[in-house]
Amino acid sequence: MKGKIVITGATSGFGKACAELFAAKGWQLILTGRRNDRLLQLQQQLGSCVEQIIPLDVCNRDEVFKQLGSLKDVDVLLNNAGLALGLEPSWQVNIDDWEVMVDTNIKGLMYCTRALLPSMVKGNSGHIINIGSTAGEWPYPGGNVYGGTKAFVQQFSRNLRADLLGSRVRVTVLAPGMAESEFSNVRFKGDVESAAKVYQGAEALQPVDIAETVYWLVTRPKHVNINAIEMMSIDQAWGPLAVHRDND
Repeated sequence: MKGKIVITGATSGFGKACAELFAAKGWQLILTGRRNDRLLQLQQQLGSCVEQIIPLDVCNRDEVFKQLGSLKDVDVLLNNAGLALGLEPSWQVNIDDWEVMVDTNIKGLMYCTRALLPSMVKGNSGHIINIGSTAGEWPYPGGNVYGGTKAFVQQFSRNLRADLLGSRVRVTVLAPGMAESEFSNVRFKGDVESAAKVYQGAEALQPVDIAETVYWLVTRPKHVNINAIEMMSIDQAWGPLAVHRDND
């Protein structure tokens, strides 16, 4: 199967790995991201497979609808743009960080989906893949709003499937666990040392692992919808039930 895929957040991490893999498989790519210089580099790297690059902040509703709403014959929308900021407890967190996560992980995903979905429904074909996180299912200290936004991605994907029942438009939420990318650099705002400690002593998922899973999803037979995939490194699992004990 070859087709046309829109990838948000294509300039690094999962998005870049997906762009590289889908280009290698002969797909046509429409790549979006906030960093135009990186988009240009990726376009040069991948050549004629890149149909279009779109410098875009998914938080900008008007620009999303202007740039994506007119696209035609899109087979796959990969809602990959997202981020985590900070790991402080909820009473110490910077409220601006919370708002950026909500704007990007929730509103940005909604805007991109709403912009492209009408043409998919009209054509009775397409696949929306939303990148969630194990944080949407399994809480951890400091996850607070980030985990909340990823729980939204999970439930939003389920409700899209309910709305689309009877059409041939597919919806999947893919929820990776610990994965080694620029994600932690962003979370710790450029503190490379703190970011490196996240993966220290463990073999984390790599962006190519997510890219290969995305490619597998879109190449299932047209009558098959994979509702959700949760994936972790073999070195990651759920923790025991937390209990605070007063030892005085």
